[in-house]
Amino acid sequence: MKKLFLLLAIACLATQPSEAKTPKVKNIIYMIGDGMGLTHVSMLELENKYAPTSFDRADNIALTRTYSANNRVTDSAASGTALATGYKTNNGWLGMTPDGTVVESIIAKAEKQNFATGLVATYAIQHATPAAFYAHVKSRGDYANITRHFMESNIDIALGGGYQHFDDVFKKEGKNYVEELTNKGYKVCKTWDEISQQTSGQVFGLLHGDNMPAIEKRQPNFLADATAKALEILSNNVKSQKRKGFVLMVEGSQIDGRSHGCDVSGILAEMRDFDKAVKVAMDYADQNPGTLVVVVADHETGGLSIPSSKTDFTLPESGIGYNFGTSSHTAALIPVYLYGTGAEQINGIMENIELSQKLQKILGVEK
Repeated sequence: MKKLFLLLAIACLATQPSEAKTPKVKNIIYMIGDGMGLTHVSMLELENKYAPTSFDRADNIALTRTYSANNRVTDSAASGTALATGYKTNNGWLGMTPDGTVVESIIAKAEKQNFATGLVATYAIQHATPAAFYAHVKSRGDYANITRHFMESNIDIALGGGYQHFDDVFKKEGKNYVEELTNKGYKVCKTWDEISQQTSGQVFGLLHGDNMPAIEKRQPNFLADATAKALEILSNNVKSQKRKGFVLMVEGSQIDGRSHGCDVSGILAEMRDFDKAVKVAMDYADQNPGTLVVVVADHETGGLSIPSSKTDFTLPESGIGYNFGTSSHTAALIPVYLYGTGAEQINGIMENIELSQKLQKILGVEK
């Protein structure tokens, strides 16, 4: 009788539908709002009159601590290195630990394991946050060596500012950076029209000598358009070159600068710009299973708060104000917004290095 029951149980299990496997993460879109704290996101929602933003689409939310190896308040170089590599370092350092050990970023590791990679920024690509994904220097201001380190990378696409640094480095050596990049296989673009015509391959599109202009003066929707173009090119490279997937870092660089200036209207404009780019990334994730969108900041800038204008809360409306505690960075916890495949795998309060470590593990490039 026992054997009969056992056979019946096995038969029943065999007829049950198998559980659907969780799709594997093959693409990561790493979006960094430089200087963007939770209050910056709150400002965006308030000024949008609570109309849904891209941040509202998040499937999951976590928090990160941001202190550097030598300071409770980080700068963008140390925090960029933490987010890129999974290692803490000193303020001002890029891609190296405090003892001078060179550490690789998720992008560098992904390249070695046959993933396509890209960078998009509204500052120069040699600026601290994007540079943390490929450079190894003890000074974030060492633009010459940062530029040389870019040349040693195999990043598929770079869109933003910073061509003057390439020009400076190669002129000293009696060379032409356009020729050098072309010889490496890049299509070098100097205008958005040229960039917009590219659909695959290695694309180098820096539109300004140093940092991109403020939002009022740069091409409308540059960040969203550049994000969409980078995703198109990387997707095509994955297909045509039989890559495993891709890692794209997109930085809303100038939220930080406007926060340093305690510029409410400027912060709001840059936040709206970044929000559009986040929407592009999330829409891509909807259409391409296996894509994880990670939206985070390197630190908070400005000590922004949104207090009530009055203390009498029996009034129908007390009004609000935007106050700044500093013109510098703060030590506040930073939210992480996760969307798409694998969003449920990152939870809780963690070090910023843990976020990078988890992403590397999820993508399978941790070694």
